[in-house]
Amino acid sequence: MAKLIYVYDPMCSWCWGFRETWLKLQAAIGDKLAIEYKVGGLAPDSGEPMRKEMQQFLQQTWQRIEQQLGTPFNHEFWHTAQPRRSTYPACRAVLVARQQNKEQEMLYAIQKAYYLDAQNPSDISTLASLAEQIGLEKNAFIHEIESEKINSLLMEEINQARSLPIQGFPSLVLENKGLYAAVPVNYLDWQSTYQQILSHI
Repeated sequence: MAKLIYVYDPMCSWCWGFRETWLKLQAAIGDKLAIEYKVGGLAPDSGEPMRKEMQQFLQQTWQRIEQQLGTPFNHEFWHTAQPRRSTYPACRAVLVARQQNKEQEMLYAIQKAYYLDAQNPSDISTLASLAEQIGLEKNAFIHEIESEKINSLLMEEINQARSLPIQGFPSLVLENKGLYAAVPVNYLDWQSTYQQILSHI
């Protein structure tokens, strides 16, 4: 069976912009082909505050996505949180949740916390609180997210994602009989993406 690979980062604002369209696309695909998720890892671990230039760039990106796609953002984040350019903790969080079949719940919890509730998913304390909200045991989650096993899984997955024909996040890649083909992401029209996928399988 052909497989659709969705490459994303939990703190990628364009992935948040794609969410509603992706849910519709997923529903249309149903059981026609397998769907596999891979985290791409936007930004490595850092305890440093995000540079002002990067903050301004991301604020402008949020505004552009809001205008182009109608996706809501809580811009208070830039005034109340202490942003860091570090998405690997959030990537590890979804990998921990994946082991409990809760990857999608964790992804949405992170996106909602970040983009709507002005919380910082670069912080383990935020991620642990979200894990508890989706039904994971908090202490076990903290132990797992800080484990070498999860870090190794993350590095392996980032390398796999980078070997695929992707250009940034989100990316869709169709794997069919060992061949990989990039599927253009249409942020507003899931049907055009769906037709592209059907034409390949």
